[in-house]
Amino acid sequence: MSLGSHLQELQKKHQHLSEAVEEAQRHPGYDDLAIADMKKQKLRLKEEIARLSQH
Repeated sequence: MSLGSHLQELQKKHQHLSEAVEEAQRHPGYDDLAIADMKKQKLRLKEEIARLSQH
C-alpha cells in the first residue's frame, strides 16, 4: 500500500469515528466510556496522519 492510499484510509477511518462520536453524543443513554474510547481512537488516528504527512 502506498503512503498516499494509507493516508486516505486513515482519514476515512478518522471521519467515520468522528461521525460515530457525533451520533453517539446525540443519544443521552449512550455509554460515556464508549464515546471516550472512540475519541481516543480518533486522536491516535489524527496523530498518525500528522506524523505520516510530515514525511
